Amino acid sequence: MLQFTLRQALAVLMLTVPVLAASPAEQRGRAFALTNCARCHSIDRTTPSPLKIAPPFRTLHNRYPIETLAEALAEGIVTGHPTMPQFQLEPDQINDFLSFLKTLE
Repeated sequence: MLQFTLRQALAVLMLTVPVLAASPAEQRGRAFALTNCARCHSIDRTTPSPLKIAPPFRTLHNRYPIETLAEALAEGIVTGHPTMPQFQLEPDQINDFLSFLKTLE
């Protein structure tokens, strides 16, 4: 039988409550980030990015106003390094992804 300490129970609660409180758009945006971005970028508020040159998503708002990323996402993001795949999102995906990014500000 599994037994949780109070600290473990609080940690689980802290990790699940934000997901449960997220809007459907934020949840879809997080799912997109988890599937397509988390291999290189940190997509949460605390962990380092798995790929050191990939900025954590929680810092993107310090570089760019999140709303200004919509056009780049629609046209296709292309970066100066070869490991970053090109992404071109549909309008609904852009809304979801930006909604998720705003939760990390």
